[in-house]
Amino acid sequence: MSNPYKNVHPYMVECAAEAARVAGGVTAARLAEPGPTHCPDWDLRTLVNHWVLYTSHGLEHRALRGQLPEELTGRDFTADPGWARAYAEQLDRAVAAWDDPAVWEGEVDLGMAKMPAADIASMIVKEMAVHGWDVATATGQELRISDGAARFVLDVVDTHAALYRQYDGFADPVPVPDDAPLFDQALAHSGRDPRQARRPSAEQRSGT
Repeated sequence: MSNPYKNVHPYMVECAAEAARVAGGVTAARLAEPGPTHCPDWDLRTLVNHWVLYTSHGLEHRALRGQLPEELTGRDFTADPGWARAYAEQLDRAVAAWDDPAVWEGEVDLGMAKMPAADIASMIVKEMAVHGWDVATATGQELRISDGAARFVLDVVDTHAALYRQYDGFADPVPVPDDAPLFDQALAHSGRDPRQARRPSAEQRSGT
């Protein structure tokens, strides 16, 4: 990743736009449904709140080198009927905050540890896409990203898989053919079964 701003920011723009599109397709009726998603022990509302918090507010705060305030970490974003529009607007602000090569330099203080800014940004782009797929499949939608973005997400998944599994962020990998689409490989390597086009049953839960 010789020039992370040049190499990653375009995928951030793409995945943020697709996350906003998927959010716009989540109905109030779907949010009210109980039951699991592809993330164990998370219903759709919990998943969406996590997705909104870290991929939009978290993304902007990391660019600004600030911590997420407690008011945000405890908020139910979906309680606002216009949450999807607000999410799209916050995504725009977050992506704009990273639209500066200098922001990609140095480290981000996460509180308990520090990580290179480029790594944090890359991991959040991965969250946009992978949790975007979780939300899309739970609501009868399809996540659509380019092959370039899919290859990038796959690389991030493989680079940080051990860290995610250490904190139960990923389940064990799911077997897929070697010639499976790149994004299917990324999903499978994160512990998700890309063949599951709908919300799984309790017995079919994969990883967050």
